[in-house]
Amino acid sequence: MLKKHRKNFKNTLFLLRSNGHVRYFSYQILLGGSICAKPMRETTTFLPRASSYLLWSRSFASESGDLVDAVVPFMGESITDGTLATFLKIMIFGTEPGDRVEVDEPIAQVETDKVTIDVASPEAGIIQKFIAEEGDTVTPGTKVAVISKSAPADTHVAPSDEKVGKDTTSPAKKEKFDKQMPKVEAPIKEKPKTPSLPPPKASPSEPQLPPKERERRVPMPRLRKRVATRLKDSQNTFAMLTTFNEVDMTNLMKLRSDYKDAFVEKHGVKLGLMSGFVKAAVSGLQNQPIINAVIDGDDIIYRDYVDVSIAVGTPKGLVVPVIRNADRMNFAEIEKEINTLAKKANNGTISIDEMAGGTFTISNGGVYGSLLSTPIINPPQSAILGMHSIVSRPMVVGGNIVPRPMMYVALTYDHRLIDGREAVFFLRRIKDVVEDPRRLLLDL
Repeated sequence: MLKKHRKNFKNTLFLLRSNGHVRYFSYQILLGGSICAKPMRETTTFLPRASSYLLWSRSFASESGDLVDAVVPFMGESITDGTLATFLKIMIFGTEPGDRVEVDEPIAQVETDKVTIDVASPEAGIIQKFIAEEGDTVTPGTKVAVISKSAPADTHVAPSDEKVGKDTTSPAKKEKFDKQMPKVEAPIKEKPKTPSLPPPKASPSEPQLPPKERERRVPMPRLRKRVATRLKDSQNTFAMLTTFNEVDMTNLMKLRSDYKDAFVEKHGVKLGLMSGFVKAAVSGLQNQPIINAVIDGDDIIYRDYVDVSIAVGTPKGLVVPVIRNADRMNFAEIEKEINTLAKKANNGTISIDEMAGGTFTISNGGVYGSLLSTPIINPPQSAILGMHSIVSRPMVVGGNIVPRPMMYVALTYDHRLIDGREAVFFLRRIKDVVEDPRRLLLDL
């Protein structure tokens, strides 16, 4: 099989015209036409060691003898550019150009509208210089840094170890250092200052504004700009209306309390409340398919699958990973997927594909203590469910006033497509299933 692959691969290295050798090919073209996410060096391990073909990976670097250019990788089909947010070697390790990097070690981070992407070093070597600057707009293939594969690392000498009268600084660095150091000029005798008049007092009608020195102006991150644009587009496009209800969480919380230990022992994940609401939402969407639909021009697209988006707040902004085919998953599978996506979202490793799509969104503001809110629809969906904090409140049960753990739930929907009747029925279904989870078993 390996000989057959070598033969097929060798045949690809010839052009149709004049049968000349191919000098460049992308690591993304593999046997069978599949896409490979591994570095070029792993893809070409089956080539002879003495091969004279020049291998070049556009997605990672362009080579010129001993120097290698680290370039911005492919960022996704829907992303055309990004902002060079930071150089990791400077921000994290406090180093300067000239330090050694290993293969696939991140050099910089590019911030896009959706995710943050690392620019990795294609080879082990010494960073010669940074070509781009922080804040620059870059596209796939843009050169970020130049790396020398054989240059020796600079040796930094501590001030206490330097010999007096010996200058070890190179002429180029010395000239650059002299330019950066401010010139010391002879002190100039200042003329005696005349006492200045006190500033005129402002009239009582004029507002006292804070001084500009107490304000800071910083660039808005691309992710925040993208979130702001999408939310405003949603507000301008949809005819949004919100309906509310309240849910007694007694039975769902008792279910979790009774089986939490056995659930963890069998499935290796904790049983939370989110999986119950996802299952309830799936049941409601199946009962009211219009809420899972979307307007597309003059048509309505009904989707016979349920992909539930879960809004997750991260330090860099709001991201919405998607639980695929939630209608085919049980409680344990949902909990595992939620935990996996939440961890990726918080540490910044979530991919674009894991956030694409979605037919319905659930936003849980209760984790931050929100009592009530009106969530905004996530385009191109048509509705969003808002969960809130659980508060013990006096409720009338069987003619008696008893304390019950209650949660307000809100459904914001596109009134162009969904009528109030369907919206109320959907939210009522959420309430019925959460208050009595046995309905899911009996399909009631």
